[in-house]
Amino acid sequence: MGDKHLSSQFDAELNSISTHVLEMGGLVESQLHQAIYALVHLSLETAEQVLENENRLNQMEVNIDHEIISTIGRRQPTARDLRFLMAISRTTQNLERAGDEIARIARMVKSIIEGGSARSLPISELRLASDLAAGMLRKTLDAFARLDTTMALAIMKEDNAIDVEYDGFLRKLITYMMEDARTISPSLDLLFLAKSIERVGDHAKNIAEQIIFIVKGEDVRHSPLAKVESVVG
Repeated sequence: MGDKHLSSQFDAELNSISTHVLEMGGLVESQLHQAIYALVHLSLETAEQVLENENRLNQMEVNIDHEIISTIGRRQPTARDLRFLMAISRTTQNLERAGDEIARIARMVKSIIEGGSARSLPISELRLASDLAAGMLRKTLDAFARLDTTMALAIMKEDNAIDVEYDGFLRKLITYMMEDARTISPSLDLLFLAKSIERVGDHAKNIAEQIIFIVKGEDVRHSPLAKVESVVG
């Protein structure tokens, strides 16, 4: 009975940590939607709201790390439970870094608006890449909640679509800068902003890799998709 009681307590702790990770992910997703709104509608107020929440996101990462360290110290987990906690730690790292990129987007939006040349730039053409990144993040959080490796694999495949959008947008920005030297400075802001959107997709993909690590026990980071497909089965 004692062992069973300890086991149920441990399960409750793991569930609590998972819940906090999903709460953190929910905040990151909300931040991304706000940043995209600020970009599309050139809303200085919305961009500032994103930046106000940056510290909250950082604190959530610190709190989850503390929970993980405390749980490992008390429970000394082995096998799948230890793998789960390692993957959770990597997941919160990626969520925090995605949050950093989103804050960078908000800062770039502010810079573009305050520079006064936003209307002359192809901002609307970033919408598709933004929507792809937001969709990847949403599906990644859903896959994490379900520990769904099939969905995780599909997310990893989607990352290429954002890369294609980024490359196409880069070519268009170069054309703008060549045609009108006055657009160089705001275009560079937009280029860095586009890169941050692409990196949000990268972090979503990284989290998908951790889902596979939890379920299959195979570290698929830096692995070709063919190998990941064979692991997922």
